[in-house]
Amino acid sequence: MTAASPAGSGSARFVNMLEAKTHLSKLVEAIESGAEREVVIARNGRPVARLTALEAAPRPRRLGVARGEFTAPESIDTANPLIAELFEQG
Repeated sequence: MTAASPAGSGSARFVNMLEAKTHLSKLVEAIESGAEREVVIARNGRPVARLTALEAAPRPRRLGVARGEFTAPESIDTANPLIAELFEQG
């Protein structure tokens, strides 16, 4: 299913348009699994498109990561009534 890579293309897999259309799901699977880093699709022997993996989205930050690492003082809620009053005064 793979044609020879043209000079300067590195380790990219090189396929023609018909082959890419016929085997698209297999090509995507190869990219997903890491078996291929890149697939170059050619029309009439001329490279026109590149199929590569997307960068993984950054994982969202989790709350509570430092749970148990710190101890809050007993007086942490002492100022709550004062703070509430300041907000209500506008």
